[in-house]
Amino acid sequence: MKDRILETTDRLFYGQGIRAVGVDSIAAEIGISKRTLYNYFPSKDALIVAYLMRRAVPRSIPDRPPLEQILGVFDWLERWFASKAFRGCPFVNAVAEIGERGHPATRIAIDQKERRRVAFRDILTRLGVADPDGLATQLTILVEGAMAAALVRDDPAMARAAKSAARVLLTAAGVPEGEESRPAPEITARRRTRKSPSRSETAGRAATRRR
Repeated sequence: MKDRILETTDRLFYGQGIRAVGVDSIAAEIGISKRTLYNYFPSKDALIVAYLMRRAVPRSIPDRPPLEQILGVFDWLERWFASKAFRGCPFVNAVAEIGERGHPATRIAIDQKERRRVAFRDILTRLGVADPDGLATQLTILVEGAMAAALVRDDPAMARAAKSAARVLLTAAGVPEGEESRPAPEITARRRTRKSPSRSETAGRAATRRR
């Protein structure tokens, strides 16, 4: 039952807004009484905290080269932005809607954002950049800006623009471009096989047309 409550809460809070959805609506959507819901979560604030903590579970990082791990974040963002479920960053939404700096939701949001920044910093440290902490902050700002721009403009391509900006920052920091940034092998192969005809081939074709 607890999982059902959290799944329904997640869908309603993220899809409609924390302020717009009351405990009554959540209980009715599940088909239980408010008393039953309160047996699991004693208040709406407790539900908000549980909803955000559920969202804050870190994504697994694929076993790829460090540069691809960083740029892959923006590829994942573009897929998320293109989904029908995208409604912006749930943590920013929660902080904006609740509007109380002392609310536990604010601390959860700050911690979640910092985890992403630290993950970037750790990867950048392995890449040997001079200022991994500062560059990690800049990359995090690109992620945050991409989410806001994609929501306002309804354009998943904002993730690609942010990825391009990330490339510029990484190159300036001395990170060489890896295999991920090169053209796909099959495209390169097709380009190489397209060559101009030789003089003998051209003459042969002309003779055939005259016949």
